[in-house]
Amino acid sequence: MHIQRLFSASLAALVLAGCSPTYNWRDYTSSDGSFRVLFPAKPSSHTRPIDLGGIKVDMTMTAAEVEGTTFAVGTAVAPDAAMAQATLPAMRAALLRNIGASAPIGETLDVDAVGKGSGGPVRLVGRFVAKGTRMYQVIVVGKPGAMPPEHTAQFLTSFAPQ
Repeated sequence: MHIQRLFSASLAALVLAGCSPTYNWRDYTSSDGSFRVLFPAKPSSHTRPIDLGGIKVDMTMTAAEVEGTTFAVGTAVAPDAAMAQATLPAMRAALLRNIGASAPIGETLDVDAVGKGSGGPVRLVGRFVAKGTRMYQVIVVGKPGAMPPEHTAQFLTSFAPQ
């Protein structure tokens, strides 16, 4: 009987070891060392030119997706620190425009909005930060109701510009 329980326990341990959790949190430092964050899965990065209110910059987006929800950090460098800070509202407005949502001018640079994506309703939660000449957008995008609040909060609060 004791051997049977030991075998069952060993089998259960092997089965559990073979399972991977849906959210596999990992500490991530950007390749240029400009930020750290916890991603819920292995992220990938790409860079493209964008226009932020008349300022043309290259933005690098690093993102991971879990169950249809995207966790992303976008970063770009402005010509000077004042311009980086002044560009944050344009960055926020562009993301809201992308989902057909709006927010009053002068509101905080945090955002929690619902709009439309290619697959239907979409929720965007995020914050926009400048440190020196660098601008950051830290966002979570997914279907409303399918974005676990604890995971959204964990991602957003783990972000630290370096």
